[in-house]
Amino acid sequence: MSYGPLMIDIAGTALSATDRQRLRHPLVGGIILFSRNYESRAQIESLCSEIHALRDPPLLIAVDHEGGRVQRFRQGFTALPPMRRLGDAWDQAPGEALESARTIGYLMAAELRALGVDLSFAPVLDLDWQRSGVIGDRALHSDPDAVVALAGALIDGIHEAGMSCCGKHFPGHGWTEADSHVAIPTDERGLIELEADLTPYRRLQLDAIMPAHVIYPQVDSRPAGFSPVWMDMLRNEFEFAGVIFSDDLSMEGAAVAGDIIARAEAATRAGCDMLPVCNAPDAVANLLEHWAPPPAPASSARIALLLPRTAALPWNDLAYQSSYLAGQAAIGRLATLPGRTGVA
Repeated sequence: MSYGPLMIDIAGTALSATDRQRLRHPLVGGIILFSRNYESRAQIESLCSEIHALRDPPLLIAVDHEGGRVQRFRQGFTALPPMRRLGDAWDQAPGEALESARTIGYLMAAELRALGVDLSFAPVLDLDWQRSGVIGDRALHSDPDAVVALAGALIDGIHEAGMSCCGKHFPGHGWTEADSHVAIPTDERGLIELEADLTPYRRLQLDAIMPAHVIYPQVDSRPAGFSPVWMDMLRNEFEFAGVIFSDDLSMEGAAVAGDIIARAEAATRAGCDMLPVCNAPDAVANLLEHWAPPPAPASSARIALLLPRTAALPWNDLAYQSSYLAGQAAIGRLATLPGRTGVA
């Protein structure tokens, strides 16, 4: 069985009959979880186990769990710092900051994997231009070299825990002030001015990439996730061979492409492999009933590579892992650092 292009969500903390039917649909290849789906560690472990048992090979289970404001599971999980704290540490002691990043990446991924989650949409690679409220302290640093180093260390830790990584939001969401969840942001800079934002994507080894719902009119009139120009850059100039996720097709930033079917068509035509559709059950129903994309075996094969290939450590064993303990200690140290001022 292959992986379909849709990544959908569910309403509650357990699967309904409708959820099971939709998750078995051949157009579906994954599920994204939110805070509303989390009640306790035992509950989320049971939910993930049931989701994985629905299909063979199992569906990809993902979550936005990058730290700071964006951490979907909280009670019972380690509170992850905003990634800007790693940038603050870098400014004081780069070597220590890199080790902190590696161990925090491990901790984040190991906790999720222990309960059955396959992928966290992390790390954020946007530069901290001190302009974007929606990015703000989610960004590691303003210096692309620092972002490459810190994100590379985070990825090393994520990989150590057996999880793939997903860099976002290509080619960069840190400059534009509008929030693509509720608006259609535009970044008027050209390719030369965007070079610093593109640096992490040129230099890091990424398993997956999520483009931004941002229009860069000097490059293309379409948002990056709907743009063959930007996707061609990833595949050919950057030689990226991993999964390309669209950003959530229900966001306002995707509205420029039309209705939900037009959005899905535009994203797949541009070159996206997997299309999250979140908080929009009617849109999911419309796609499952009326959208009929051609088979995409290359996309399916890429998606399959995101599934963990090693057994996860049980939660109770994490406290005996040196990287996990070091990650907890690093989080404690970061909490005491003075931070930079600017957009939060």
